[in-house]
Amino acid sequence: RPPMNLYIYFIMSGGSVDIMDHRNKTGVTEFILLGFQNEKGVEILLFSAFLLMYMTSLIGNTMIILLVCGDYRLHSPMYFFVANLSFLEVAITSTVVPKMLVNTFSITKAISFMGCLTQSFFYFLLGSTEFFILVVMSFDRYVAICNPLRYTTIMNKQTCVLLLLGSYLGAFLSILASSILTAPLPFCGPNIINHFFCDSGPVLKLVCADISLAELADFISSVVLLLGSLFLTGVSYMYIIITILRIPSVQGRQKAFSTCMSHITVVTLYYGSSIFIYVRPKKGDVMDVNKFATVLNTIVTPMLNPFIYSLRNEKVKESLRDVFNKYVGML
Repeated sequence: RPPMNLYIYFIMSGGSVDIMDHRNKTGVTEFILLGFQNEKGVEILLFSAFLLMYMTSLIGNTMIILLVCGDYRLHSPMYFFVANLSFLEVAITSTVVPKMLVNTFSITKAISFMGCLTQSFFYFLLGSTEFFILVVMSFDRYVAICNPLRYTTIMNKQTCVLLLLGSYLGAFLSILASSILTAPLPFCGPNIINHFFCDSGPVLKLVCADISLAELADFISSVVLLLGSLFLTGVSYMYIIITILRIPSVQGRQKAFSTCMSHITVVTLYYGSSIFIYVRPKKGDVMDVNKFATVLNTIVTPMLNPFIYSLRNEKVKESLRDVFNKYVGML
């Protein structure tokens, strides 16, 4: 995903003095987030809907994390990555949604210069990590279905931890490349961002310099990350489908394919909205459409993930029933 260039510039420069000097040169001390710009009644309706979805996402994903940590039946590589995906969902939504909700009823709708940089940096770092995790999860399903006898040997605890750390490192490197090119760009004003958070595209439009190279760098970074990770996921599922089709019994094929359906659903939701938003050389004047696509990416999908993984998974449902029966029985 596109990078938050100046925050990484702050890290690479070795301290706050350089970034403060850079900010003083730009003349921008805060940004104004326009949000959805609707009538007050519509804004209240959106606030209520987004708050409900945010709370559902927090409760659902936290529940998944606690179930995986607390139930020995879920101590397997697949659920390890599901729990980490849920953690990323909580982190991403908490990076964007609280400020968006506060700004709904704020008069100024302002976010500080450093607050904007911090929000954007963590949004894109965590978001990029999700795509690496989705690739890792597809590889896990490939090993489970195509090499079941070697599954526990290949996907051991050490391998899972290394794959998780590699996902975070890969995400950081993926946003670092274009950041080096865009770090020196100045902000002279105006400071109005036509979005509900500090997305890279609207922020770049506020740069008072030629941004053609920066936009190209962002586009290439997005293509490599999104389409590259989607290609690797597709390769895994190509081998999975070939293997499933070779299973002689219909029941066996259905059982094998059902273990992948939750992951396929999540992949479709994530890549569909993200590719629409970021993998376009000329984005044009479609910011309102991008806002709602980002809502799908940032709020709706994280809310749906716990339902996708729990309602389609027997082990998770069994764990939920046991927890419910345990605590209801204590009342």
